[in-house]
Amino acid sequence: MSSPQDSSTQQASTQQAALVAILEALVDPLLQRPWQELAAVESVSIVAGQCQVVIGLPYPWLSVEADLRRRVEAAVAPHLQGATLTLELVSRIPETTARANVAALQGVKNVIAVASGKGGVGKSTTTVNLALAMAQLGARVGILDADIYGPSQGMMLGVPSGTRPQQINDNTMAPIDVHGVQAMSMSFLIDERQPMVWRGPMASGALQQLMTQTQWQDLDYLFVDMPPGTGDIQLTLAQKMPVAGAVVVTTPQDIALLDAQKGIEMFRKVEIPVLGVVENMSLHRCTQCGHEEHIFGEGGGERIATEYQTQLLGSLPLTLKIRQQADSGQPTVITDPDSSEAGHYRAIALKVALALIGQATPAMPVFSVSDD
Repeated sequence: MSSPQDSSTQQASTQQAALVAILEALVDPLLQRPWQELAAVESVSIVAGQCQVVIGLPYPWLSVEADLRRRVEAAVAPHLQGATLTLELVSRIPETTARANVAALQGVKNVIAVASGKGGVGKSTTTVNLALAMAQLGARVGILDADIYGPSQGMMLGVPSGTRPQQINDNTMAPIDVHGVQAMSMSFLIDERQPMVWRGPMASGALQQLMTQTQWQDLDYLFVDMPPGTGDIQLTLAQKMPVAGAVVVTTPQDIALLDAQKGIEMFRKVEIPVLGVVENMSLHRCTQCGHEEHIFGEGGGERIATEYQTQLLGSLPLTLKIRQQADSGQPTVITDPDSSEAGHYRAIALKVALALIGQATPAMPVFSVSDD
């Protein structure tokens, strides 16, 4: 004859198994896949009237936290049998497997190149705001300024002139911590007014040193602000660095789209997936009368994304404050986090994170059911 304690234990195990089945059947609101496929249900335990659930998601989830909690609570509430639910959400950002003959970058799970075929399209401003937006979503983020000839991320991040990275040993240095992200730029190593009068191989060598000698600390995403064009530095980055995917920034005007196409073709040749296109300066709204005008054309980003079978990650407006805030070292996402512009950057960052999941190696699930 079974004891009351055995009966209680069996009942708890049955209840937990039922909860696991319910949770695994839930469809992720962003990836549209059951949590069972994503190995998202990490643990379910019922102890002393407390039901503890841990859900591990392969993307930064802060922007959809409320929706996720509502879905879980609605699904399990009828089956709690008086137990109190405690839900823990954690990010398990998967790491992209390095390509053949390309070494992984220590301390970095995913490297994202932000590129443009030509200058003047707002690539660096987009990079800094995307990186900061990804950090606001809950990820650990870094920025590498790969524009050796014209580094600008130090100024955009508001790093005081003359700031130097801490030397760890003869071969490594620590990135600068600013606005919650880790940053490294050639501007941290030289006088900002000193021109880099270097030939291509020297600039490429300097970039390799920045890549390999910076001691990044447990980054989910490293955004690389690439110089415009498709020359030596771009090829060095593409061939020597484990780039998981690229984001191409353009404006809607035809000449910018032509150069953006060249950038996409370059990434294709070196077998780096293009995660999507960001159309910058897509629309201007008059601050006085509210009149809207497509100064640089309309729909160009969508057309190029369709042509190359990628996605339009988002369209950003042409506004004075985005430029002013970047120039002052207080990017829009930091200075005005509740603005529509900051919301655009966060939406684009989340799309980038979701696009990367298809390129990454899934982490092994850690699942447990406990009734102790």
